[in-house]
Amino acid sequence: MMTRLVLLGLVLLIGGCAASPGMKMSPGSVEPKVEIIPITPELIAKQERAKIEGVPSKLKIVGSEDDEGEYEYYIGPRDILSITVWDHPELTIPAGQFRAAETEGHRVAADGTIFYPYAGKVHVAGKTQAEVRELLTEKLSRQIANPQLDVKVVGFRSQKAYVVGEVANPGFQPITDVPLTVIDAIARAGGVTEQGDRTHVILSRGGEKYIINLLDITQRGEISRNILLKDGDILNVSNRNRRKIFVLGEVTNPSSIYIPRGYMSLSEAISDAGGVNPRTSNPARIFVIRGTAERPEIYQLNAKNPAALVLGDQFQLQPRDVIYVATAGVTRWNRLIENLLPTASLLWDITNINTNINYRNF
Repeated sequence: MMTRLVLLGLVLLIGGCAASPGMKMSPGSVEPKVEIIPITPELIAKQERAKIEGVPSKLKIVGSEDDEGEYEYYIGPRDILSITVWDHPELTIPAGQFRAAETEGHRVAADGTIFYPYAGKVHVAGKTQAEVRELLTEKLSRQIANPQLDVKVVGFRSQKAYVVGEVANPGFQPITDVPLTVIDAIARAGGVTEQGDRTHVILSRGGEKYIINLLDITQRGEISRNILLKDGDILNVSNRNRRKIFVLGEVTNPSSIYIPRGYMSLSEAISDAGGVNPRTSNPARIFVIRGTAERPEIYQLNAKNPAALVLGDQFQLQPRDVIYVATAGVTRWNRLIENLLPTASLLWDITNINTNINYRNF
């Protein structure tokens, strides 16, 4: 609601500035302070190349270098082990209808050890099931000829990752002998809600924060981004409120619009705002303001050009872009741009509340 009220006020303010007599000046009377970049086929091609080049081949910082076929679970404190010694029932906790192995097994102590007959106190934390089996086999062989053992983790309690934010069932997800990936963890949490932003999932690990785009994985097939989670990881699915773009000026319905499916073109945004006003707009002056108040980027689409429909459909918007359709008859474009920048900055600040965190993008 607050955003809508501010947006309405800004529309009225800009509209008043654009219609004032002081705005009527011949082009070129004021030196431009900000470069205006025309939206051309060359610009579209450049952005597409940058998008491809910006995709890393592997997430070595936050991902596991092991593939799932080589994944191993490492035992930790509070895990429950089931140990079977064949032909020696006295060393095996009997299992039955009323004796679950998880409740009757060997609990790993806080110091990472278990006590086992004939083997004594054995340190098992940080070891795989196969390594514990070999260790116990070696120790028991001093008392038992050719012991045959089976070791399994039946209670995974030492490691967990957390899934919070806009998911159906936030909470922790245990890390087990089955690899837990980003997609798996979110699926187990019930999936992303309607208010969730699939392009902005924040992974917190070791004091660092990283942004993961789920659409890169599910729609673009970039499996390398479906990283393995580790103990203590926190996945926070952001609210989609930050993924707004703003359409102002001479359109039928000036408004803020959510970016659906992770992407939206310039033409789609203007269409969703009801289209340009054919009587009051100047379709040759459609601006997209992006960046920050200190370093703005301003793009211009000349919709009078026959190729504009194609270019507008290919120009992909980014969250917090501000689109402005200029008023017909206004020629003092530099003053108009100067008035638009504070407006864009205010909208950026509103949608950026509580998001001033240094992220790494992948």
